[in-house]
Amino acid sequence: MTAEGILQILAYLSLLLLLTPPLGAYMARVMAGERTLLTPLLAPLERGLYRLAGIDPAREQHWTAYALALLAFNLMGLLLLYAILRLQAWLPLNPAGLAPVAPDLAFNTAVSFTTNTNWQAYGGETTLSFLSQMLGLTVQNFVSAATGIAVAVALIRGFARRPQPAGAGRTIGNFWADLVRGTLYILLPFALLAAIVLVWQGVPQNFDGAVTATTLEGGQQLIAQGPVASQIAIKQLGSNGGGFFNANAAHPYENPTALSNLLQSLYLLMLASGLVHSFGRMVGDVRQGRAIWMAMVLLLVAGLGIACWAEAQGNPAIAALGVDMSGSDLAAGGNMEGKEVRFGPTLSALWAVATTAASNGSVNAMHDSLTPLGGLVPLVNMMLGEVIFGGVGAGLYGMLVFVILAVFIAGLMVGRTPEYLGKKIEAREIKLALIAVLVFPLGALGGAALTTVLPSALASVQDPGPHGLSEILYAYTSATANNGSAFAGFGANTLFHNSLTGLAMLLGRFAIIVPTLAIAGSLAGKKAAPAGPGTFPTHGALFIVLLIGTILIVGGLTFFPALALGPIAEHLSLQAGTLFGAMP
Repeated sequence: MTAEGILQILAYLSLLLLLTPPLGAYMARVMAGERTLLTPLLAPLERGLYRLAGIDPAREQHWTAYALALLAFNLMGLLLLYAILRLQAWLPLNPAGLAPVAPDLAFNTAVSFTTNTNWQAYGGETTLSFLSQMLGLTVQNFVSAATGIAVAVALIRGFARRPQPAGAGRTIGNFWADLVRGTLYILLPFALLAAIVLVWQGVPQNFDGAVTATTLEGGQQLIAQGPVASQIAIKQLGSNGGGFFNANAAHPYENPTALSNLLQSLYLLMLASGLVHSFGRMVGDVRQGRAIWMAMVLLLVAGLGIACWAEAQGNPAIAALGVDMSGSDLAAGGNMEGKEVRFGPTLSALWAVATTAASNGSVNAMHDSLTPLGGLVPLVNMMLGEVIFGGVGAGLYGMLVFVILAVFIAGLMVGRTPEYLGKKIEAREIKLALIAVLVFPLGALGGAALTTVLPSALASVQDPGPHGLSEILYAYTSATANNGSAFAGFGANTLFHNSLTGLAMLLGRFAIIVPTLAIAGSLAGKKAAPAGPGTFPTHGALFIVLLIGTILIVGGLTFFPALALGPIAEHLSLQAGTLFGAMP
């Protein structure tokens, strides 16, 4: 890695650090219903929405009512999006005259955007009309992200609340109020500002049809355009990921400049990072949020180091041919396959690691063309369970599930009932946390296993050997992790894969949300004990190490055998082939 690449990464991490406290403080005030700078402007609209929907924001819900409201809202959003996709040929804002989306692909896409996955088994500009992109996908980008914020805040309330009056029940807030506030005060204002900046950088925002360009060779090329900036802004901020164009953030219209690349890669993590600071503020101890943030950053930096190093080394098979892959003023060096020359290996690796740490899924390079170890890092990021910042809200509540497991392990080691923030962690919370953790390998490994044993499903995999297995693992891990990125070489648009990845996305989203809300309800009804001499501190370096160790051990025990047969085997075979090929 060059000195320039190191400086780019340091600048990125520094900006993330600087933005986290003010964003976290603002979001904590919003979700607590406190006054903010935007209150005079947006409060009348907020109250109007409550009156229109017949909602009393002050009336709190038991965790079961909260979960039912969340599931019902998302089900209706899924059905509405499915209808838009199936009817797009007869709806307005379809200048290209695109046909209805096929039933299985419409199901997959509707599930994908409802679950904040944004997995795309289609080409955006060639499959979806402007209306489908705007009214269908962009709306879901907002509300699916707001749903994640709501769940995270509900779990925070479970930890933060002290004994309630008799008969008050285990209430954790009001889902409808959380949804409205997250959308109205957080996602909409930031997305509006982000879209304006992207338009300034050259991202289109119009209703024009495709334009015809004459290439340098004299040929003709159709270049699609449309309401791009508005979708890109929220897809990045909301950790959604699906691109307006099939080439995603590698497309010059989605990502035209070096500044747009930096900003979009920052949008990937900034709200998710800010929510970790919000957690510390809402539980009354910013040190707790700082400890979780440090655990996330250390995992992110470790992944960045490995991926950037691997991509900087280049392909050993090409190096064996005598090709100089070292970097210089005139060449980026390293592994440039599948990458934009304007970004090079470092910024491509940075985006790949950030997008899978954030459960975003957008790409500015072809992940299938990463080196085996470079591709291993995004895969591992997702396999760890959407906890390295993760989706907006989803990363925080995913990490807090691991926090529960970590303090349980600490309690076993010292022979003391585990506690976190004064709340005792008992059998009910541990069982629910284990359900949330075990759901993930069920979808990822179960879907991959079915693909490998069914000839009709395996026909979608174009590459043989370990790399083909990596493509399968990546697809179903990405779906279950609600990430949405993919290796190429995997034909996802089939009835089997559209259906099975759709089920994996639903499982990875809602089968984790429900036990998480149950944990919140259980904790909300518990008394909080003050810290004593025997209380295990959960804000120091020791706890950070324990938390990271818990995440890595659970992930390693679950996924290492599959990784050994996929990217690790590919790396070893590539090294061995180069070594033996060079021997006389």
